[in-house]
Amino acid sequence: MHMIRYTVDPPHVDQNEQLVRAIIDELRDVQPKGLRYAAFKLDDGVTFIHLISHEADAGHLPGRELGALRAFHAGLRERCAEPPVRTELSEIGEFPTAP
Repeated sequence: MHMIRYTVDPPHVDQNEQLVRAIIDELRDVQPKGLRYAAFKLDDGVTFIHLISHEADAGHLPGRELGALRAFHAGLRERCAEPPVRTELSEIGEFPTAP
């Protein structure tokens, strides 16, 4: 699992949130097998966290071919006050257990 954390400039919060919601909507349409994706906004209102995991044997992981993901990445650096940092997470446990 990976965690991606970044901070956007306050004038870009709504735009960033809309772009993230578009990614989630497109993922719901595509239904990629073995993918877990969640996005959060912290209580400071400007910091976002994305959690992403993919089962290695589940097949192709959709990436840049998703239009919503391309749109999100297109202006990310300009929206950010602090650029994205990717951190690998090692799961210890989960409750409830995902199906």
